[in-house]
Amino acid sequence: MDTVIVQLPEETDSRSEAIRRKPRLLHMGPGETRDFGRGSPDTALPIVLPDPGVSRRAGRIEAAGDFWRLSNFSTSSTYVVENLEGAGEHIKVAPGRLGAPVPFEFSRVVLPALNGTATFKVFAPQHAYAQDGTGPDHGEQTVSPFSLDPTSKYFLVLVALCEPRLRSSAGAALPGAGEIVERLSPLESCRDLTRSAVNYHIDYLTATKLRLRTEDPSPRASKDGARVGAKREDLVTLALRFDLVREEHLTLLPQRSPLPCPR
Repeated sequence: MDTVIVQLPEETDSRSEAIRRKPRLLHMGPGETRDFGRGSPDTALPIVLPDPGVSRRAGRIEAAGDFWRLSNFSTSSTYVVENLEGAGEHIKVAPGRLGAPVPFEFSRVVLPALNGTATFKVFAPQHAYAQDGTGPDHGEQTVSPFSLDPTSKYFLVLVALCEPRLRSSAGAALPGAGEIVERLSPLESCRDLTRSAVNYHIDYLTATKLRLRTEDPSPRASKDGARVGAKREDLVTLALRFDLVREEHLTLLPQRSPLPCPR
């Protein structure tokens, strides 16, 4: 079972300088390790940061249960791990520090570099929760099949997506990315939310959190939005079927402005 996912740095085409659209993902299971750094002609690293200011072998990440660890092999540079769901929350990993635990679900690892900074993202989507009547002395731990964090931004996106079906009927139309941005924008944590970020959270929910089996959309399907609509439909159906989103979760959304009385 994958417990940590690394989104590798974006690559550019040397001829067109166009950034690859689909991010490359590196999946890791418990106990697996991957090194990162500039690498060398003789040593190819799984996570390559090509900036000349980054050490050839700068550090290592290790998947450990429902979190991950970061080792800093540098003798002079401090690394920063940012919580992408927090308001500036971060941790620092000092030079030479080995196995520093990172508790964030959405993280960005930032290294000082000659060209600004070198970064890559790490996701730890699997979480373990105590079950009723169980604890550390009650046998093997139960892993939740749908480990959603109600305090996260992706959960707000899911609630906003499910809202029409919760408030009206099963046949209500689902909101688009722009409508979700407008719905969540009054929240302080969602002031900078964009359409692309909403789509990113939906893809994360579909592929990682709820593990819906969806095929890559064809160019034609992407153009007319048919496959995107089907993905959201499947996502909402699963969330409501297993009560992952319930009516009480609607209180997480901004309060709707009352409609003006007709004259």
